[in-house]
Amino acid sequence: MAPTVDALEELRQFCNRIQVLPEPVWHEFAAIWQPFSAKRKTILTAVGETERYLYFVTEGVQRAFYTGDTDKEATIVFTYPFSFSGVADSFLTQQPSRYFLETLTRSSFIRTSFQQVDELMNKHHAFEQLIRKAVAFTLAGVLERQIELQCFSAEQKFRSLLKRSPHVLRLIPHKYLASYLGIDATTFSKLLGTVRL
Repeated sequence: MAPTVDALEELRQFCNRIQVLPEPVWHEFAAIWQPFSAKRKTILTAVGETERYLYFVTEGVQRAFYTGDTDKEATIVFTYPFSFSGVADSFLTQQPSRYFLETLTRSSFIRTSFQQVDELMNKHHAFEQLIRKAVAFTLAGVLERQIELQCFSAEQKFRSLLKRSPHVLRLIPHKYLASYLGIDATTFSKLLGTVRL
């Protein structure tokens, strides 16, 4: 089954913000996607599995999270429409994942395989540039978040989240947002009641 025109148009708009692909390259890229859906609380990738897919989210919310020896979860990242999803480092290196990727809500995607992405990167310099730029933007975001986690107070982290992504308060359960910020649920609730931007 082919993806919908709407899903591919959203993908194209998303990619165009990173780099516009030449028309023939775009058509090859568009041709490698397949629709996929998953129920709420489905593990898409488990620790120890190698991420085989690059997802583009068209509906729903997902999270990647780490579980340590104490079984305490640390939410690493959220994905939602319209963005890429998957365990990025595992996908790009084809090494086992150290994280879980799960759906928080019923989710719809289009997805493609590592092999198909790798073939296009080897075939088209413009496509390889798109992937490299996407990875660079992701790395910049990860480093910014690292600074927030290590140097910001709970209130500063909360304000930063609201400024960057105010819509997440209604999309994502607050316990997961607290985990993402590295603060406890009680502190998150207090900040929710007192902080205004």
